Amino acid sequence: MCRRRRTDGVGSVRYRMPWIPQQPVLNHAGPDTGLTVELAAVVTGARRRALRDGDRQIDTAHLLHSLIESDPEVRAAFEGGSQLARVLGYLVQRSIGYGLRWQGSVEDSGALPVVSRNDPAVRDFGVEGWSPSAAAAMSGALGRAAERGDVRAGGLDLLAALAVDRECRAVEVLSRAGVDADELAARVADVRDRGVPEARG
Repeated sequence: MCRRRRTDGVGSVRYRMPWIPQQPVLNHAGPDTGLTVELAAVVTGARRRALRDGDRQIDTAHLLHSLIESDPEVRAAFEGGSQLARVLGYLVQRSIGYGLRWQGSVEDSGALPVVSRNDPAVRDFGVEGWSPSAAAAMSGALGRAAERGDVRAGGLDLLAALAVDRECRAVEVLSRAGVDADELAARVADVRDRGVPEARG
């Protein structure tokens, strides 16, 4: 683009204005597609936690941590505050002790291959920045929502998907805190059927 600029009586000169291209708007399906507002906030929290911890990928422990902190229905699926406190106690210590062996490694429980890569609702969860196990859990959450006719997955869907992957980091944390993953999955269904109960001690 050229503009004409007047000078001091000598005439005019032409100078070239730099052309700055308009940045395109990203318009592709990503890991937040098909989630409730609440679960999208959980994913945002997990992503922020991974960045803060210096981890290259969101893993299932990041997702579990964000779920417990953000979603009252998820908290209601546990056996009271003492059990939640034990789980959170392990999650906040991921940078020491048992969590040290996670550093620099990719979480891959082998769950992702069972996901249909051709399903448009789940095929974008293998994107960079997600561990294979976390991607499989998100895909599983979408699948659970679809089975009951919902177009968006919620926190309980993700918690149930995490609980069935026995080799993922989230289940390792649960096990160390004394939480039985099978019993937790059963309570997820119970909470969904009856809503969020009053807080238990």
